[in-house]
Amino acid sequence: MSMSHKKLEKNINLMAVFIVIVVSIGGLVEILPLIFQDQVRTPAEGIEPYPPLELAGRDVYVREGCYNCHSQMIRPFRSETVRYGPYSVAGESVYDRPHQWGSKRTGPDLARVGGRYSDDWHRIHLLNPRDVVPASNMPGYPWLEGAAIDAAEIRTRMRALRALGDPYTDDQIESAETAVEGKSEMDALIAYLQGLGKARSGR
Repeated sequence: MSMSHKKLEKNINLMAVFIVIVVSIGGLVEILPLIFQDQVRTPAEGIEPYPPLELAGRDVYVREGCYNCHSQMIRPFRSETVRYGPYSVAGESVYDRPHQWGSKRTGPDLARVGGRYSDDWHRIHLLNPRDVVPASNMPGYPWLEGAAIDAAEIRTRMRALRALGDPYTDDQIESAETAVEGKSEMDALIAYLQGLGKARSGR
C-alpha cells in the first residue's frame, strides 16, 4: 500500500473530499447526457402542460406526500404492462417538476389510473380508503374537501412554469381563476388523478 493511500485512509476529512469528487464526477457522467437527449426534453404524443385544476391537484399530491407510497413509472416488463398498461417513457414527464418516477409501491402504481375509476369512487377513497378497499392501509384526506384552491397562486405557478419552458399562453394563465373557481383541493386532486396516463393509454 502506497504512503499516499495510507494518508488518505487515515485522514477522514481528505477521504470525505475525495468521496464527494468521485460521486460528483459519476453523477455528471450519468446525468449530463440525459439533459441533451431529445427523448427527455420533447413531450410524448398527446402530452400537454397541466390545465389549472390538474396543476393544483398535482401540487396537493406532492404536498401530501402521495409519492411516498405510489410510483408513476411502469417498467417495460410484461407483468407490469399487463397490470398497469403501456410502459412509461421519459416524454410523458416533460412537464413534471419534480417527476414522479420511482419503484416505491406500498400502493399501486398510478401512471395509468386516469379514467379507471369514477370521480365518486376517488372521492370516497380519499375520504376513507377502507370504504372501497377494506384491506387498505392508506390514510384518509378528509380536510381536502374543505380547502379551497388559491387561483392567484395557480396563475403564479403557471407563469413560473412558462419561464421554465412550459408552453402556457396568456389566455390560459388569465383563465386559470375561472377554471378553479369554487373548486376544493379534493376536486383538484381527483382531476389530477383522472388525467394520469390518458394520453398514452388512449382512454
